Parts: sequence; C-alpha cells; structure tokens
Amino acid sequence: MTLITPTPALLQQLDAVNERFERSTPKEILTWTFERFDGDVAMACSFEDVALLHMVHELQPSTQIIFLDTGGHFAETLEFAGRIEREWALNMTRTTPGPEASKWPCGTERCCELRKVEPLGRAVAARRAWITSVKRVDAPSRTNMKILMWDEKFNLVKVNPLALWTDDDVAYYLKSNDLPEHPLWAEGYASIGCAAMTEKPLVAGDRRSGRWVGVDKEECGLHEA
Repeated sequence: MTLITPTPALLQQLDAVNERFERSTPKEILTWTFERFDGDVAMACSFEDVALLHMVHELQPSTQIIFLDTGGHFAETLEFAGRIEREWALNMTRTTPGPEASKWPCGTERCCELRKVEPLGRAVAARRAWITSVKRVDAPSRTNMKILMWDEKFNLVKVNPLALWTDDDVAYYLKSNDLPEHPLWAEGYASIGCAAMTEKPLVAGDRRSGRWVGVDKEECGLHEA
C-alpha cells in the first residue's frame, strides 16, 4: 500500500466540517463526501443492516461496496449479501483472506488482522475515502468517534455518516423505506459477525454483548485508533 501523508489543509478542513456535521443528516454527510472526493470513495459493508447502504445506493449507485468475506460468516449473511447484490445491482467487491489466515481461525490472536484488516487495506488502497456504518452508541470504544477523520491505518479519509444515530434511528429508517433486515435479526441476534464468535446478546440492551464471547476483545481492528 502506498503511504499518503495528509496535508495540514485537509486536516483543518476535516475539523471544520466535523463541527457542521454534528448537526447534519447522514445523507447530507454522504452528499458532501461524494462531491469532495469526486466519487473516489468505497463503502465497507457487513450487510448486518442495509440502512446506510440504501442511502449510498440512492445517492451514488456506482460506489464500490466492499464485503469482507472472512471465510467464517453465517450462511444467512452470505445469502443475504448475495441477494442484495443481485437485487440492487451493486458494484460489489468481495475480499478473501490470504493463505496465511488458515493458521489463525476465528477467535485467535491474528484472525481479524488477516481476515478483515489486511483485505480491506488492499481493497481501499487506491481510494481517497471510505465509508462505514459504525455508530457512537455501538460500543464504549466508539463514544468519541468523529464523523470525519484521517484513518492512519489505511491512509485515507474515514467517513462515519451514522455516528450520531441510535439503533432506533436505523430501525425507523429500515421500516420507513420498507427495507429488508438481516434474517438473523428475527432469531434474536443483534450484532452479527463471524459465526464462531457471535451469539445472541448476553446482556439485555447491549447489542454487542454477544460478540467475541469468551475472548478479551471489543473491536476487530478496523475501527481502532
């Protein structure tokens, strides 16, 4: 990956725009993003929910959608992702881990690094910005997350349009737009990752309490500072 050094002017612009975005809608943030980076943007999508994907598809349907196929997803996740890809005619890229990942199955020390972080890094290497669906309410580690930020891990601008939203906001958007939900939501799952490391929430009201059960971990590495 070619390293890019952010200019002081860019960092100043991100700080200034962040202040305005604290009072903006996700679609306003996305519109600015597509205009500012001239469409040279990708979105990482786990297909856990499709609210943000729907907004991106409405505003810029040619956007590259990156699905990190870790090799450990639920069959329901793979089927759901394939269905949306076909029905919405997405410009979708599926990443796969390199052969070295076989030594690090789900739950082991380097699993997420090799199955998520490195593949995403390769996928966004030529981009100027990437979009995520993470929210501040998702986890304590995300409470102070900025809407716009320079991502030192991937050397591009990271955009979090849903940062200010709650789970209820997402649910309302899905219902209002008659959008499909991940099939495992109906079975009681709330935060869905790889099958081996995902259970139904263990703590009422804590969506991510069913993630990485038995492992001292809160983030996969994609969204850590």
